[in-house]
Amino acid sequence: MPSPSLDTVDLKLLQALELDGRAPFSRIAQVLGVSDQTVARRYRRLRTLARLRVTGMVDEGRLGLATWIVRLGCERNTAPQVAAALAGRPDTHYVDLVAGGTEVVCAITPRTPRERDDLLLDRLQRTPYVTSVGAHCVLHTYYGNSLRWLRKLSALDPDEERALRLPAPPPARTPVDLEPADRTVLELLRRDGRATLTELQAATGQAEGTVKRRLERLRSTGVLYLAVEYDHEPLGQSVEALCWLTVPPHALAATGRAVADRPEVRFAAAVTGRAGLVVSVLCRTTDDLYAFLDERTGALADVREAETVLTLRRVKALTAEGR
Repeated sequence: MPSPSLDTVDLKLLQALELDGRAPFSRIAQVLGVSDQTVARRYRRLRTLARLRVTGMVDEGRLGLATWIVRLGCERNTAPQVAAALAGRPDTHYVDLVAGGTEVVCAITPRTPRERDDLLLDRLQRTPYVTSVGAHCVLHTYYGNSLRWLRKLSALDPDEERALRLPAPPPARTPVDLEPADRTVLELLRRDGRATLTELQAATGQAEGTVKRRLERLRSTGVLYLAVEYDHEPLGQSVEALCWLTVPPHALAATGRAVADRPEVRFAAAVTGRAGLVVSVLCRTTDDLYAFLDERTGALADVREAETVLTLRRVKALTAEGR
């Protein structure tokens, strides 16, 4: 059960931010039926209580870049050192210690083929204490449904969700070209996804209307999306795991969509390599993780094998500073 320190308003505020991380407090307040001051106060409280952060993230695929999930086996007592070095790289999205503390998993998006080859073929191969390197290119993402977990706790009704949800960006056809001012906006939002138009205007030196249109373009094309990060322990979720599912190629799409639709799943993607699918799962207890593997994943006819590793510590999260 969620912590008693989080009440219905807190949970609905988290759900509202999942729908639109930049929604004005006034709009959230109107939907929730409370005052602007209440929403602002609860937001500040959640930043302290649950380390809530809204961070502007870039969908690298919209820019023609590929993301890799890298698994590193490490010698005893050396994984934290390797993880810290990876966390210091600007192109890593998250870095986790898993599997008894002898394995590091990270997601990384090299900016150029040269950077990719330098990392995967040279640096990691020569890194002291690294005993194995597995690199899996993300081919397709099946977006998880983290909102379902919040709905189970305290749901906004359908009308409230419709008032806050943004339209989904169209499918990517060609890479989006960024201008220098776009990169300035993205960098500021990486540090604070709710940075004001005044702050964006000061950073770019452009008029507020120009900055607003630039921001709308970045969001409508799918280049910019908002990641809402917070500690899940106050919501009763303390078991996080990565599941590598072996699925035949013809069943990747159907299995990926089915898995991603589960409320326990934060992220699912088709990747290169033997497994085919990687799934990030967040559960309340190890019994719930067992039920997910046995009753949900096990019920999918095309899942041939499953390898599960528990996340012991998140060294770097989606946010700029990590956790």
